Amino acid sequence: MNDILPGEVETWQFLESEAHRIFQLYGFAEVRVPVVEKTELFCRSIGETTDIVEKEMYTFSDRSDNSLTLRPEGTAPVMRAFIEHKLHTLDPLSRLYYMGPMFRYERPQKGRYRQFHQIGVEAIGVDDPMMDAQILAMLDHYFEAVDIRNVELHINSLGCKQCRPRYRETLTGYLESRLRSLCADCQRRYLTNPLRVLDCKVPACQEATVDAPSVLDLLCDDCDTHFRQLQAHLHKLGIVFTINARMVRGLDYYTKTTFEMVTNQLGSQNAVAAGGRYDGLIQDLGGPALPGIGFAMGVERLVLMKGDQRIAPPRPQVFLAALGDAATDEAFALMTRLQRLGLRAEMAFAGKSLKAQMRRAGKLGARFVLILGDEELASGQAQLRDMDDGSQTPIALEGIGQALAARCLAGPATGSR
Repeated sequence: MNDILPGEVETWQFLESEAHRIFQLYGFAEVRVPVVEKTELFCRSIGETTDIVEKEMYTFSDRSDNSLTLRPEGTAPVMRAFIEHKLHTLDPLSRLYYMGPMFRYERPQKGRYRQFHQIGVEAIGVDDPMMDAQILAMLDHYFEAVDIRNVELHINSLGCKQCRPRYRETLTGYLESRLRSLCADCQRRYLTNPLRVLDCKVPACQEATVDAPSVLDLLCDDCDTHFRQLQAHLHKLGIVFTINARMVRGLDYYTKTTFEMVTNQLGSQNAVAAGGRYDGLIQDLGGPALPGIGFAMGVERLVLMKGDQRIAPPRPQVFLAALGDAATDEAFALMTRLQRLGLRAEMAFAGKSLKAQMRRAGKLGARFVLILGDEELASGQAQLRDMDDGSQTPIALEGIGQALAARCLAGPATGSR
């Protein structure tokens, strides 16, 4: 688990603010759910044979001996809230997004922590492939807005409850003849969760399954039509994609459309966003029989993708350099007034020399420095120095708050250093 410090948190704030902006453009509303849920929720939704439930969840008993779990993903808690509060009665199409920490006990590596953060969306109530295409269009829009370009969209279909059992049986038979070539995890998975074998990153497993049967060859007519229409919509929108028949998801609730945004910058953990359709999940959790589709993005991985494009903290618009007790008191009161007027204002609190205060203003990247001492108080005029061009002009103390606000907000003072 890691700390997010000043100097890097600005990048996080940018990624989050763009998510708020873009998702709301598409009609999504934010939902906030607890970080702790009943363990049963994740066993029922994610699947008891998944790696997450078997090996990765932080589970504990409370004082009433209830089994609770720190959320390992966001979809199940959002669906629980959707069902509990009967959101489908408010609108036949519910579009929700969330952001916050998730928890999984797994080996830390580049871009992966035991407390990690996700930004995700869920659209509930429409099973039309046009909705799948809109979700992917919104995801593409987001990556463009945050200037992360070196990603590729991969899509696949996992079929449904009608056609997936046939594929599962075919795949299990194929894997049985190659068991000795598979890693220990895949030898265990091949009967309980055979699709996960295709997603294994162990080179021996990838080589052993290189000619595995494709789920796309065994789709029922409905799933095949859905997948073809999705591709047609994406072509119409000009969204470039690759069909990846080996791509599966680690959670049991996915059906039909599944997708990932992948990159070659993060090693084997190459997915920076992933999701798909989960048409049976809400009913399985005790809610109405409504379809759904969504995705989640790992914020830590997005930050890694930004690399040197870190967002600098905003520069102060005005720094107040005060000399003497009376001027310091006046500067402090003025700084507070400026902040209430919406300006980023700073000052030194330790009674330092003018030279030291100017150095501090320069280090912070202040746009203007207001110099205020006994002489300025007596004359009713302070000195305002433009730190960008070095010019210095007098400015009347009467009405100075509004005058500084007009000066700062009109110029380039709102930029970053």
